[in-house]
Amino acid sequence: MSAAPKKFPSIEPDDVVIPEGKTLGEWVESRTARYETRTLDWDALKFQADYDPIYRRAQMRYIGTGATGVTDDENVVPAENFTFSTMVLPAGCEGPLHIHRDAEEVFFILKGHKIRFFIEHKGEMVETVLTERDLVSVPPGVYRGLRNEGIEEALMCVLIGNPKPVTPTYPPDHPVSKIKRDKKPDAA
Repeated sequence: MSAAPKKFPSIEPDDVVIPEGKTLGEWVESRTARYETRTLDWDALKFQADYDPIYRRAQMRYIGTGATGVTDDENVVPAENFTFSTMVLPAGCEGPLHIHRDAEEVFFILKGHKIRFFIEHKGEMVETVLTERDLVSVPPGVYRGLRNEGIEEALMCVLIGNPKPVTPTYPPDHPVSKIKRDKKPDAA
């Protein structure tokens, strides 16, 4: 049974308020994230890679801080409705099975030829392999994980349908579920 689509408010031009003291151009620039000012953050999920190098991956944030546990990044466009980042996944590495209970998560493969996604729900596991320009959308409440089975690093866009998603959790029997973060990482 599918839920009814959510109703979103209609925003008319007269409803838009440019922040006080900013021109339209300054406002648009404050909502622009340029690649030249981004950095790969290999520390956002370092606590997992420290446990096992297979979990090594990097996040490059554009809108909001995502769900990696990074609490602040002044170099991102503030998230209003979703987060957007890119993720580098080296060959042979994986993002462990995890769940977002508060948001849909979308993965769009920009670079990579054999990215295996694992989707688990109520004990049933499904796998699918994605390649460049493929996309998978995982609803909230469903476990997801991925592994780069290719020979080169993968690059993907990751969108999370919540401006401030809760840090994901892992299946209780997964080794990553036992790892404790010392503190919430700040932006790189």
